[in-house]
Amino acid sequence: MPYGLYISAEGAQVQSQRLEHLANNLANLETPGFKRDLPTFQARYAEAIQRGQAAPGDGSENDLGGGVKLMEVKTDFSHSTLRHTKMPTDFAVNGDGFFRVLGDDGEELLTRAGNFSVNSVGRLVTQMGLSVLDDGGSAIDLDPRQPWEVQAGGRIVQGDQATPLGLARPESLEELVKVGSNLFRPTGDTAQVPENERDIRQGYLEQSGVNSTREMMSLIETSRAFEANTKLIQHQDSMLGNLISRVLATS
Repeated sequence: MPYGLYISAEGAQVQSQRLEHLANNLANLETPGFKRDLPTFQARYAEAIQRGQAAPGDGSENDLGGGVKLMEVKTDFSHSTLRHTKMPTDFAVNGDGFFRVLGDDGEELLTRAGNFSVNSVGRLVTQMGLSVLDDGGSAIDLDPRQPWEVQAGGRIVQGDQATPLGLARPESLEELVKVGSNLFRPTGDTAQVPENERDIRQGYLEQSGVNSTREMMSLIETSRAFEANTKLIQHQDSMLGNLISRVLATS
């Protein structure tokens, strides 16, 4: 089997994986607080070098490019613009930190999406119905019959009771793993954001971190690269077929 056929097939597979992430980014163009995926790639050595059977730079037939491979998928945590919604249950973090929410399995998760709502029993919940937590890790319950507001530092004040919204940040953003539904699971320790460093805006939502123009340009680029690799596969397959036909004709 021609070596180039494997290289082209691997190139097509990598571009297909990139297309999936770009399509997911575009699908979340209007999702509040969404952070886009950034797949990273790297050229790989030939198989013999990867197995330690040859050394890079030895000038042999093994000292050839081994195509490209997907290294990892990173998350772009760049801050996005805030949109004024005038909805009292919409919140946006203007700066560092993530809202703390309670997952279905009792695990604490983090999110930048502050499009919350108050359910039928007066509990502040996410769009998926997960409880929003306060600084102490307890669910936030409100009396729907009484007015409430958010004051400086993210404190929800209703009557004579003030409940600080739970706002946490990991030691490193690299320790956050996407778990779906715009949620992150911290793999390391997290710390509360001090009240004097908080800037939580009521009636605002953080926009998606996806730029439609940038993503569409990447999508076109990736589609063309995928098409080029598939055409190379077809050409090499045709060449191999012609070679086999000639060999059979002369035998």
